[in-house]
Amino acid sequence: MEKKKEFTYRGKKIEELKSLDVREFAKYLKSRARRTVLRQFHEIEKFINRAKEKIEKNKPIKTHQRDLIIVPEMVGMRIHIHNGKNFTPVNIVEEMLGHRLGEFALTRGKIKHGVAGVGATKGTRAKAKK
Repeated sequence: MEKKKEFTYRGKKIEELKSLDVREFAKYLKSRARRTVLRQFHEIEKFINRAKEKIEKNKPIKTHQRDLIIVPEMVGMRIHIHNGKNFTPVNIVEEMLGHRLGEFALTRGKIKHGVAGVGATKGTRAKAKK
C-alpha cells in the first residue's frame, strides 16, 4: 500500500505555515504574489477574521474580493466567490496557496455547441429565403 506524500510548500509543512503571520508567509511566495500580500496584508487579515466569525455562526463565507492571495489560514475553508453572476463555492486546499481567489471561480461558462440554425449552412440556405 502506497503512503500518501505529505504536502509541503517551499519545504515547509502546512502546520508550520499556519503558525506564520501573513507577512512572514509572504517571504515564501513568488515575487508578484509577495508584493501583493505585503501591500494588502491588512485586507487579508480582515477577511480571515470575518471568515472565522462566519464559521462560528455557521454562515457561508461570501466574497467579491477575487484578487485576494490564498494564505495558509484559509486552508480548509469553504468560500463562496462571486463570478459576476452568482457565488461559486470553493473548498480551499493546500495546493491553492499563493494563487488568487478569482482563479477558482470562472467568469465565463463552458460553451455548449448545438445544432447549426436555419440558414447557417449551404443546405438550409434555400429554406431561409422562403
